[in-house]
Amino acid sequence: MNHAIRSGLTAAAFLVFMGTAGAQDRDRNDRDHDWYHQDRDDRYRDDRWKSRLFWHVREDVEHVQTATFPFGRDQYRLARTKQELNELQEKLGRGVYDERELDEVIGAMQKVVADNRMSARDRDVLNDDLRRLREYREHHEGWGR
Repeated sequence: MNHAIRSGLTAAAFLVFMGTAGAQDRDRNDRDHDWYHQDRDDRYRDDRWKSRLFWHVREDVEHVQTATFPFGRDQYRLARTKQELNELQEKLGRGVYDERELDEVIGAMQKVVADNRMSARDRDVLNDDLRRLREYREHHEGWGR
């Protein structure tokens, strides 16, 4: 009986400790996210971002990926988006504009936005990236020059 009580008290103490540690991690992550979002807002203050659009989109996807549980469908969708970005950037690096490839990036990001668990603020960031990618699709000629 005493062993069961001690085990129960130990388990309760562990849960309290983990709850406190988790709250501290959330506070630190919130501060990190605030810094990230402020920095992101600053980079879009003028038109220079256009020449680095895909780099910025990748940075946002990687930011969301760091805040995502390391296993499961959410990570798979993020990795798929990065793969599609790689393929698009490879073609653009060779001077080839491939609208179908761009549409695949947009489609992969739409799935992340629709299906992944993330903060509302991060969802807004990715929706903003989707808007910019669609704008690029419509006006890609002379973009960022």
